[in-house]
Amino acid sequence: MKKSSLSKRGWREAGQGYAFLAPALVILGLFVIAPILYSIFLSLHKVELIGGAAYEFRGLDNYLKVTFDDRAIIALKNTALYVAIVVPAQTFLALVLAATLNAGLKGQKFFRVIYFLPTLTSSAVLTLIFMWMYNQNGLINHILKFFNLPTYNWIGDPDVALTAIMIMNIWATAPFFMVIYLAALQDIPDSQYEAAELDGASGIQKFWNITVPNLRPVTSFVVIMGLIGTFQLFDQSYIFSGGSGGPNNSTLTVVLLIYQYAFKTLGTMGYATALAFMLAIVILIATLLQRKLSKEESLY
Repeated sequence: MKKSSLSKRGWREAGQGYAFLAPALVILGLFVIAPILYSIFLSLHKVELIGGAAYEFRGLDNYLKVTFDDRAIIALKNTALYVAIVVPAQTFLALVLAATLNAGLKGQKFFRVIYFLPTLTSSAVLTLIFMWMYNQNGLINHILKFFNLPTYNWIGDPDVALTAIMIMNIWATAPFFMVIYLAALQDIPDSQYEAAELDGASGIQKFWNITVPNLRPVTSFVVIMGLIGTFQLFDQSYIFSGGSGGPNNSTLTVVLLIYQYAFKTLGTMGYATALAFMLAIVILIATLLQRKLSKEESLY
């Protein structure tokens, strides 16, 4: 009787637990798992949506097609270049800003707010502001002229268009990571800096030998978040080029190309879905490599 009673009680408690979980499981299934499974299905088919959905099984053809798609290769190169430059630059700038604002300067609270403001601005609005600044008669070219430096057609020149987006995003994203570094800096024991001062260490030596090593776990997190964000560059490129990825495909990214194939070209929804899965795999591999190469443990 006791075992039977305990068994019934266990089943009753399990049922109550699943009842509480049911709403979350339903939402997860409908809006996460089901779309993923449907996307896998789409990636294996040629999809026609005009006149009613029609599917033609293609197997792995959509995935193999990437190797013959010149625009996909260009988009991958642009995205890789963007990631390789923006992630290190925004990480380093965020660390330097955080260390500077944590040094006890006068008015540091005011500067923290000022530096963080770009993060609160809509990405679309920020892009439009920079497009105005990047105009041939805009603020940036006026500053370059003032210092007798060469000016550029930032938006229309294929050689500098992607660079213009890089500069904008480094400036806009570094403050967010700066706040993360600022929080981490509060946990570094003052005793380490005091011991370094007694040994005659300079400010730069303390930064490289105490601050940077202690922030390794946080830097790993910042780099991973940066990788995920930069691989998914879309809105700035779309607004800059009007959705074309121009000039001359210089701002074409993988996500923008996925959008074009999914919503601008007939019969390529399946191929766009395959590209999206391939991008997800690339992001996963890059994230795992970063975790592998980073030392997760703190030194204090």
